[in-house]
Amino acid sequence: MANQLGSIKHIVQLMLENRSFDQMLGFLYDGKRTMPSGIPFEGLTGDEQNAAPAGNSVRVSRITSNTPNVYFKPGADPGEGFYNTNMQLYSTLHPAADAKPNNNGFIANFKSAIDYDLAHHYGDSLPGTKPPDIMQMYTPELLPVMSTLAKSYAVCDQWFASVPTQTIPNRAFASAATAQGRLDNHVKSFNCPSIFGRLSDQQIDWAIFGYKRPPLTRTDFPDTLNADPKHFGLFVDFKNRAKSGTLPAYTFLEPDFGASGNSQHPNYDVAKGEQLIYDVYRALRDGPGWNDTLLIITYDEHGGNYDHIAPPNTATAPDASIGEFDNFDFKRLGLRIPALLVSPRIAAGTVYRAKNGTIDHTSVLKTIEERWGVPSLTQRDKAAPSLGDALTLSNPRNDDPLDQIVAPQSGVSQPKQDVPSEIERIHAWRVSTLPIPDETGRVAHVEPQLATSAQIGEYIRERMAAWDDHLRKLKAQ
Repeated sequence: MANQLGSIKHIVQLMLENRSFDQMLGFLYDGKRTMPSGIPFEGLTGDEQNAAPAGNSVRVSRITSNTPNVYFKPGADPGEGFYNTNMQLYSTLHPAADAKPNNNGFIANFKSAIDYDLAHHYGDSLPGTKPPDIMQMYTPELLPVMSTLAKSYAVCDQWFASVPTQTIPNRAFASAATAQGRLDNHVKSFNCPSIFGRLSDQQIDWAIFGYKRPPLTRTDFPDTLNADPKHFGLFVDFKNRAKSGTLPAYTFLEPDFGASGNSQHPNYDVAKGEQLIYDVYRALRDGPGWNDTLLIITYDEHGGNYDHIAPPNTATAPDASIGEFDNFDFKRLGLRIPALLVSPRIAAGTVYRAKNGTIDHTSVLKTIEERWGVPSLTQRDKAAPSLGDALTLSNPRNDDPLDQIVAPQSGVSQPKQDVPSEIERIHAWRVSTLPIPDETGRVAHVEPQLATSAQIGEYIRERMAAWDDHLRKLKAQ
């Protein structure tokens, strides 16, 4: 059936944190590699295994409702970043150029993460967490919201993170199709154009919504940082605009990045992320723009969690940037992440794969560019496959798959929920550097001591309010 992308007026993307495809959706079809309709699905069979430090192998297993800390698995924060990913894929920090990944280093690397946590007294590891726990996978019964949407619309079983490393570079690719050579979270911001600036150039509206705080993404790029404040808001603003049918062409949603939040970053409460996905769907499904909307649910990177598929090394380099580690050429993608396409113009039970090329985060950019005639940002999004072919229904569906679904609740609080996350600290540092003049006209601000997540949240809100006021004064001059 014909591609219906031209009928879409609103693309909404929710990007969550640090989960692999296998961990969240590998058992979507209960160990079968072929769906009842005969469509192939690259999930888990239950026979996949990984080498344990003692020399034996451990198979993947299903998390159940009786598993301790069920919604906080794998029970500790796995190793992230470029070198930890190398260890997970190649069992070495510096693989040879022609090395073939076997994805056999996840247990060993998770042991290193647990040992590091304990040695530095971070206390992130929950009691009883063991290295083989990285092989425990969620089931549809435990993730009813995500699983129902995956089966009722489209699941992408070959969507890879854009780069084999941490959150900030992958989120940069998601908005700008490059990380400008950066490969870890230490980068504070980028100086390249983003999709938001490209849309503004074409007088096409867009919005970025944080959950309870001004969005981190605003501070990523010059064209977002200096954009009109009307483009930004909180989740409550998103819900209000969805209800009133005034969402822009492209909406980007952030979760709450804190330890008590709903980002699903390990080892935060996965159930809260289920509730967030439900709330996003509900806001769109109950709004007047539903028939013309495409909701895209993704994660920024695999976060050190197990996946059995080796990422391709055939991606198009975005630009001339050379990676800051090992002269990385940006041709190898990151691991698979959970990804859903939700729209009444998508047939139920779709497993969506690209006909040509490999889907990564820049496929969202390509879809936006294709729909609204926006120029590409780099060679990566120019070469990326679009997602438009998933939209095959000229007559929108009117069913509501989540009508009888209730999001789960863990009933447990994250034990160190007021300890600031790494992303929160990055956000605080960024807003501390904003050139906001004081009452004397001087720009001389130093970030104060911020010991808790709540303090960081209040600081971010105050600084961004001051920045908005500064931009308004500049505009009025």
